[in-house]
Amino acid sequence: MNKITFLGAGSTVFVKNVLGDVMMTEALQDFELALFDIDAERLSDSERLLTSLARSLGSRCVVNVYQDRKEALRGAKYVINAIQVGGYDPCTITDFEIPKKYGLRQTIADTLGIGGIFRNLRTIPVMLDFARDMQEVCPDAWFLNYTNPMAVLTNVMNVHGGIKTVGLCHSVQVCVPHLFDALGIDQTGVVAKIAGINHMAWLLEVTKDGQDLYPEIKRLAKEKQQEQHDDMVRYELMQRFGYYVTESSEHNAEYHPYFIKRNYPELIERFNIPLDEYPRRCVNQIEGWKEMRTKLFASENIEHTRSREYASHIIEAMETNNPYKIGGNVMNNGLITNLPREACVEVPCLVDGSGISPTYIGDLPPQLAALNRTNINTQLLTIEAAITSKKEHIYHAAMLDPHTAAELSIDDIVAMCDELIEAHGDWLPKYTS
Repeated sequence: MNKITFLGAGSTVFVKNVLGDVMMTEALQDFELALFDIDAERLSDSERLLTSLARSLGSRCVVNVYQDRKEALRGAKYVINAIQVGGYDPCTITDFEIPKKYGLRQTIADTLGIGGIFRNLRTIPVMLDFARDMQEVCPDAWFLNYTNPMAVLTNVMNVHGGIKTVGLCHSVQVCVPHLFDALGIDQTGVVAKIAGINHMAWLLEVTKDGQDLYPEIKRLAKEKQQEQHDDMVRYELMQRFGYYVTESSEHNAEYHPYFIKRNYPELIERFNIPLDEYPRRCVNQIEGWKEMRTKLFASENIEHTRSREYASHIIEAMETNNPYKIGGNVMNNGLITNLPREACVEVPCLVDGSGISPTYIGDLPPQLAALNRTNINTQLLTIEAAITSKKEHIYHAAMLDPHTAAELSIDDIVAMCDELIEAHGDWLPKYTS
């Protein structure tokens, strides 16, 4: 029996979306769905939910729970990853509160910035453990990574883990619908081309019947900027740099050095920037889980509609050889020619029975490549820190982060990193000076 293994299967709602999609796909019937998580209670919830869902859908997929990760992976053809190392308490709290002592404010802190660096540093060792297990028990499996920080972790699994990995993010899928809905533009028949790096990919082309829609988009966006709304940072970036970026304004506010600045506190209100947004979401999600859990288990006849999540469509395309297009995170093997080859980039990819074939993009507009490189610098130095276990590279990564460097002195950056390392304790490996 073919096998799909889900790591981080305690994420019950996400598991329902992704594996519910698998259960609804005819070509994927008779797969074993192997669940693994370190949280036994949440894992049990996911097993119960999926077993009920399989019954409701009449699916022939078999749901099994594993206590041993290696056994969960053994013989897998596909591995889906959705882990979070350290959780909200203590690690996310640490990522926000210590930088705040130094005057460094963040919004999401799961991709770049000081929070993204430390999320990477505690996640990379776990991911490399996954890779070692996979090399032993399922070396040919595809690793479908949903875990942030997307670019770094996908890079590490490909280069240092030796595992066929693609990173999957919602931001490409929702980019055009979000923009067009906000501006009141009909999306029917629209063709878009998106490429860059994860959370900072660019809407390079957007046309309808061969006509460039950017002039109308920019006109409407300029009008909308006269009133406060939830996407002001991205509209400002589009006005200044010429192109719309995939990930949300709250994310991009901390990827650039222009928006969260102690010397310009008025920018927070002007661009409607939600400081400490991710901790708020975490608290709300934790508080809301009990009610959501009650609703999920209220009926034995659980319903599901196939979602837009990429995973089931990728697996279906590989199993049937019917092509499917995704926006995937892959290594930059000459795909975007003015970004480093060592980087992980986000580009259109064709998926079929032969695997994943990324699209050649060529040069990005120079200003966009320059913005991407500011983030890639920190990504690559974070990887260097994790692989070499040298503390100096943690400092380098933080000093190269655009937002951190714009706000703090070198001495404060080093002191903040040292305090974060100490506070994380056993969540991090040991580093040499």
